[in-house]
Amino acid sequence: MEKRGRGGRPGVSPAPQQPPLEPRRDRRLSMFEKDAYTQILRERLRESIHDVQYVEPPFDDSIADIGKEWKSALAKLKFANSYRMEPLKKFQTHPVETKVQQILTESLKDVKYDDKIFSRLSLELADHILLAVKEFGYHRYKFIIKVLLIQKTGQAINVASRGIWDVTWDNWISAKHEAESYVALILVFALYCE
Repeated sequence: MEKRGRGGRPGVSPAPQQPPLEPRRDRRLSMFEKDAYTQILRERLRESIHDVQYVEPPFDDSIADIGKEWKSALAKLKFANSYRMEPLKKFQTHPVETKVQQILTESLKDVKYDDKIFSRLSLELADHILLAVKEFGYHRYKFIIKVLLIQKTGQAINVASRGIWDVTWDNWISAKHEAESYVALILVFALYCE
């Protein structure tokens, strides 16, 4: 005979026990657990690969396949950590500033203001200055080149820049060229990337 509870329903029989599941995998250690940080570092060093590779870009005529080839090539790249916190050669402002000033005066020697020409000229100037600055061989520096070509019409102008800055390694230079009808201002920011 069945036992009935208060509501008059038959009692629920206990569910049959299931066999134990697969053995539990160990969870990953947290770096905040006591003595786990050193173990995590050892595992990472054991797994790391210290081969630095370089893949040359494809020089085929088929431009459509370049993206596919680069994606497959970049997926295989592994670089070694250098653990370098400072540059091999610190950015020197004086030689870069003289080179940029020289390029600016040579490029704009006999140029009159024309907004159609200056839109193309500003891009060419930025590319030319970037190549010249890269020739100095500052390792792991990223450069931002800002070219301002302003027509003189009796106005005043203020130029401001803002960014996260490491005073120890980052720096900037400016170069200015003034003609009768315009002013050219070049700003070069050198940012060290660890």
